[in-house]
Amino acid sequence: MTQVRSELTRYLRTETVGGAILMIAAAAALLWVNSPWGQSYFTVTEYALPIKALHLDLTVADWTKDGLLAIFFFVAGLELKRELVVGELADPKRAVLPIIAAVGGVVTPALIAFAVGFGVDGMDRGWAIPVATDIAFALAVLAMTGSRIPASARVFLLSLAVVDDLLAIILIAVLFTTTLSALWLLAAAGCFAGWALAQHKRISTPLLYVPLALISWYALHEAGIHPTLAGVALGLLTRVRKDPGETGAPATRLEHMIQPISAGLCVPLFALFASGVPLDGKVFQQLFSDRLSLAIILGLLLGKTVGIFGISWVAIRLGIAKRPASLGYRDMFALSVLGAIGFTVSLLVAELALTDVGDGSAVELAKAAVLVTSMTASLAGSALLLRRGRVHQARRDARAIERETEAEAVPGQGEGSTK
Repeated sequence: MTQVRSELTRYLRTETVGGAILMIAAAAALLWVNSPWGQSYFTVTEYALPIKALHLDLTVADWTKDGLLAIFFFVAGLELKRELVVGELADPKRAVLPIIAAVGGVVTPALIAFAVGFGVDGMDRGWAIPVATDIAFALAVLAMTGSRIPASARVFLLSLAVVDDLLAIILIAVLFTTTLSALWLLAAAGCFAGWALAQHKRISTPLLYVPLALISWYALHEAGIHPTLAGVALGLLTRVRKDPGETGAPATRLEHMIQPISAGLCVPLFALFASGVPLDGKVFQQLFSDRLSLAIILGLLLGKTVGIFGISWVAIRLGIAKRPASLGYRDMFALSVLGAIGFTVSLLVAELALTDVGDGSAVELAKAAVLVTSMTASLAGSALLLRRGRVHQARRDARAIERETEAEAVPGQGEGSTK
């Protein structure tokens, strides 16, 4: 249990730094694209690398979306596997609340987005844009403004976001797989089986695992399935329990090695090449008048908050789940607002769902809606967390004063009785 807690602490620390870098990258993209040199942003993002022989003549933006995010999803798969086997989600009583909250935080935004945007071009799949919570971004905001909130808040938000992203990944697999190549799908399955067998046989050489990872990614790409799912599959197939004599389980060692790369490089580069949205008066006018953007904004901000907090409150009141230690309902509401930060996966789904809609303006509008809503949620959540932090600190100070008073009173009573 000590090792699990230390791993959770390390994970949160890395994701916090990564979230800060992510915000810097997104801000840099917005400044770049809205500067006098904005055209150079699109020149870079739309530059295609000439690898036509392998059907990989993807643009720089596509490589960050399909390639670098596979590493991010691999880390997410490792973390999900660890949570399910030895972490918070391994205990059914502790796992119930974040799982229920995650389901509410996926279903409610999807329903709201679908209802508001019904009939709009692209909303047949665009309703999935507001379903995901960005782990790195949300944890970074929590770390910066919720340091005085009980540690159980971090565990709840992390577990919620991990399950939330898993559900979003499943949606990506279902919604954005149009044509399947059975042969390439079989090749990918063979790679996954080889990875699992190598884990079972305790093989540790990267000379086996790196080729398996690359081939499985390529096989899914050729099969017609979004290749980032290869990262999730391989992460879930990695062993998380260490053998006697091992310094750490393979999943732990891989997280130590890869997570800083994912949080510090892969996700920020994706944000840099996905967040470049021209912001002018026309865009801001459309944000609050166009049904597509309203569907995303209401789905994220209202749907996430109501879905996460509402279903959690109901589950706790009915006795299905228990409230996290030391957390009040107001604390949980603040965390639910942070759940509306739907950055990385939401931008990815917007790219996948709306690229072929119209002249491409729908993608830009959807990205702007995600960015504005995520920033609004981060500011609102920060304000609530700071307020709750002051309340918790006041309670701790009151308890400390009470203990000091009691400690001083005991010697005094003894001295008086002797006299």
